[in-house]
Amino acid sequence: MTTPEPDAPSDGPATAPSDGPATARPVEGVGGDGLRRNGKWVDLAAVVSFVALAFWVTCRLWLDPGSAVRDNRTDQSQFEWMMAHGTRVVTRFVYPFHSDQMNVPDGVNLMANTSVLSISLPMTPVTLLFGPRAAFLLFLTLGMIATAVSWYFLLSRVLVGARGPAWLGAGFCAFAPAMVSHANAHPNIVSQYVVPLIIWRTLRLGEPGRWLRNGVLLALVIVWQAFLNLEILLMTAIGLGVVVVALAIGRPPLRSRARPFLAGLAVAAGVAAVLLAYPLYVQFFGPGAYSGLSSLIRGYSSDLASFVAYARESLAGSPRTAANLAKNPTEENSFFGWSLLVLVVALVWWLRRSVVVLALAGLGLLFAVLSLGREIRFEGRGTGVPGPWAALENLPILHSVVPTRWALAITPIIGLLLAYGAERVRELARVHPTARRQIRFATATVLTMALLPILPTPLPVVGLDPVPTFVTSGAWRPYVAGGRSVVTLPLPDTTYAEPLRWSAVTRLDMPLARGYFLGPDTRPSADPPKVALFSAPPRPTSSFFTTIRRTGAVPPITPQSRVDAVDDLRYWRAGAVILGPQEHEDALRRGMTELTGIQPVFTGGVWVWDVRPLTD
Repeated sequence: MTTPEPDAPSDGPATAPSDGPATARPVEGVGGDGLRRNGKWVDLAAVVSFVALAFWVTCRLWLDPGSAVRDNRTDQSQFEWMMAHGTRVVTRFVYPFHSDQMNVPDGVNLMANTSVLSISLPMTPVTLLFGPRAAFLLFLTLGMIATAVSWYFLLSRVLVGARGPAWLGAGFCAFAPAMVSHANAHPNIVSQYVVPLIIWRTLRLGEPGRWLRNGVLLALVIVWQAFLNLEILLMTAIGLGVVVVALAIGRPPLRSRARPFLAGLAVAAGVAAVLLAYPLYVQFFGPGAYSGLSSLIRGYSSDLASFVAYARESLAGSPRTAANLAKNPTEENSFFGWSLLVLVVALVWWLRRSVVVLALAGLGLLFAVLSLGREIRFEGRGTGVPGPWAALENLPILHSVVPTRWALAITPIIGLLLAYGAERVRELARVHPTARRQIRFATATVLTMALLPILPTPLPVVGLDPVPTFVTSGAWRPYVAGGRSVVTLPLPDTTYAEPLRWSAVTRLDMPLARGYFLGPDTRPSADPPKVALFSAPPRPTSSFFTTIRRTGAVPPITPQSRVDAVDDLRYWRAGAVILGPQEHEDALRRGMTELTGIQPVFTGGVWVWDVRPLTD
């Protein structure tokens, strides 16, 4: 990835040179020899700046080992569990695509969830040595760094051919408001470093005589991304498809490469299909597979007003304003601000003779429209105007996409436009040396006005209760002998996932009843059937304790409640019920005691009910 593509169909404002990146163009007024001498130092400085930005965003997590992301503790717990699962695959050779250590007895389809096997497997040594939290935090931080570095080398070596514009574009691609928003415990989404590799390998498909090699290499990076995040892969495929078609139409000379390009593409599709056939079969048809997201999640759309607003983790952002325009802090995908949007429109107009720029602009507009969802909303209120997504949301594959995330795909588009615009400015400064100072001053002023308001701020964190000694000491082990599980109060779900963190600390040796995951709604009343739920379908006892956690009051306990509790404990193969520190701890303890008639014992920081006599 360190050599330019002299024949790549980039058609950007700058074309990749034929004599290598070192002699491509002068950078910051330095001639070719200077670029050759100083190129490595410039690259190093760029990487260091990306490292500094990533640690700035995550600094509070690094400084406080007992903390978690404040705005998304549940997803952090889930990813820590996933990192522990990867370690279990490597060290115990367990089946990677399904696990029975959560949601006993049914288990969890991990291909239909964010299993991140392409990360959790190679990071096994980190998880073993330092624990799942450290592995999660390293995954999150390195993901941002790797994304910036990957975009930087693609832009500087392939698409633009200059380091300064590449640094600008790459920095935006990795640290834009949407990416910082997803840094709230979505490391699989901020880790977009494979996307530039997919673009690079796609551009290489047109090379004569190398269709087989290039097709296989493209297939491998596609598979890599598939085990990281399929949503990002889908958006990348759509984006690349639009740009390639635009180039084929707008640049007729490129059609001479159609034969090797199509041959390589066929090889990539074939190899990727073979490698992914079984995992995708498990995802869509295996145990625990579901049929699309619920209508509630598919209603997560971008507010029209959010495109000119600032995200809460941007320098100019306001939590109060952002809260009215986004469903939650992790889905602020469309917050760009007025100044940046004006700059983007100006760049598109200025560079309108470029087929690539026009294709990117059209693609960004398409993604923006799709992100508006089934009904266009403005300032938190429905307008009654249907969005195009309403006609698409029930289609296969698309029914598993969260609409607002289409806006996330606009971030790399803007990053590319910024890089192309900066490169055009450099060309102007070179052609008009007498006006170089004025051009640079104007450029710096415009970029400051557009980008300063969206500079990232550190992620907010919250302190966590330590994992109970009952868990860390292994005192639970006698209770799970014979395939039994541990039931936690309250049972884990989308609002409470601490038990997943506890299980991760045990390397998933402690199996859990229920959990926080996407699974099918198997209730007879489900409409449509098998739509995804966050956790297993509710059972009487899980609903009973959810009510206590929400209200602090114990619902009336009837003889039927007690029968249901025993039935549920038997269904979960429960060996023990445990209750750690909770806001409504007394009510939860009283509810379980009255349901089972068993007095708990306080040990290792938790209340323990030995329910084996009830479930034998």
